[in-house]
Amino acid sequence: MERKRLGLIINPIAGIGGRVGLKGSDGLEIQQRALELGAEPLAQERAASALEALRPIIPDIELLAAPDKMGEMVARRCGFKPGIIPIRSLSPEMPGVTSAEDTRQAACFMKDAGADLILFAGGDGTARDIFAALGNGFPVLGIPAGVKIHSAVFGVTPRSAGELAAEFLLGRRTRLREAEVLDLDEDAYRLGRINTRLYGTLTVPYRRGHVQNQKVPTPAGESAQAQAIAAEVVERMRPDQAYLLGPGTTTRAVAEHLGLPKTLVGVDILTRNEVLALDVGERRILEMLESRPLRMIVTPVGGQGFLFGRGNQQFSPQVIRRIGRDKILIICLAGKIAALRGRPLLVDTGDPKVDQMLAAYFEVVTGYHEAIIYKVASSG
Repeated sequence: MERKRLGLIINPIAGIGGRVGLKGSDGLEIQQRALELGAEPLAQERAASALEALRPIIPDIELLAAPDKMGEMVARRCGFKPGIIPIRSLSPEMPGVTSAEDTRQAACFMKDAGADLILFAGGDGTARDIFAALGNGFPVLGIPAGVKIHSAVFGVTPRSAGELAAEFLLGRRTRLREAEVLDLDEDAYRLGRINTRLYGTLTVPYRRGHVQNQKVPTPAGESAQAQAIAAEVVERMRPDQAYLLGPGTTTRAVAEHLGLPKTLVGVDILTRNEVLALDVGERRILEMLESRPLRMIVTPVGGQGFLFGRGNQQFSPQVIRRIGRDKILIICLAGKIAALRGRPLLVDTGDPKVDQMLAAYFEVVTGYHEAIIYKVASSG
C-alpha cells in the first residue's frame, strides 16, 4: 500500500498569552509582553501529544514538517524522520520568530507536495491562515493550542486530533465535513467586547467526540436566567471568602448583582464587598493563594462544553491543584446544558493528572434555588 503523506505545521507562539491573561497571541508586541510576564510557549507540547497518537503508524506514513519550531523539532523528538519543507520568509537572523506568511507558505507547499492531510497546531488565527492559503476542499485538522479556539476545525484535545488523523490516513471510520473558521477581534476582546466573524469553512475529518463544536454565543433573551443564577450564587458566597470569577456573561452577572465591575473575558478576584484584582493571570492568582484561600466560580464555553482549557487558561493546572476540586462552583444556563444532549462537560488543562482529578460529578447551578448534578470528564 502506498504510504500516506501527512503535513505538520506548528504556530510556535500559539496560546502564549493565555495563562498571563493577555487573551490572545496575535502581534509581536503581545508576544513580547507575554514573554516578559513569564509566559511559556505550549504549542510544542500540544503538538507532541498529537504525534504520540500517530507513533503506531509511523511505518505507514511519510511526514512533511515545517522547519525548526514550526514542526521539525517536535517531529524528530517523537520518533519521526520528517521531510523538511522550505519556507522563504523564515528569517535565520530571528530564530524562532515566525509569521502568518510562514504558515500560509507551508500549507501551500504541503498541498503541492501531495499531502493527504495537514495537521496544524494553533488557535483561530492559525486556522484563518490555513484557510487563506488553501480555502475549502483540502483535508486539514487543528491541534488545539491557542487561547481563542472558537472554530469547529480542531480536535477536542491534541491526542484526539492525532487519533483522528491516524484513522483518516488509514481509511478507518471517518468522513469529511465542512467546519466553520471563526475568529475574534483580539483588540476588542481585550476591552471586553466580543466581535466574532465567520471567515469561511475548512474541510476536516470528522468523528463524533473527536472534533469540537463551534462556540455558541449566549442569546440576549437568557439574561434573566443569568440574573437568577447570580442571585443564587451571591446567597451562597461567604462574607470572609475571596472568589476567582472566570470569563463569561453568566459570571459577569454575579458581579453585576454585587454592584461590582467584572472583565467580560478576564479572570477577576473579588469578595461580596469589593474587587481585590481585575484581569489577573496565573502568576497573580498563585501569589494571592500564598496569602489567602480562594474559591472559583466558572461557567463552560457555550456549545463546546469546555469547563477548562478554552479561553480561561489563567486557571492553569497549578492553580486548579492549589484550589482543589471541592472549591470549584460551576454555573451554567440550563439551555447550554440541554444543548450538550447528555454529553459531559470537558476539561483540557494540559495536565492529564489534573484532568483526571476534575473528572467527577459536580453540582451545576442553573437558576435561583435550582441546580443539577452533572458529569465532568477528561477530554483525553
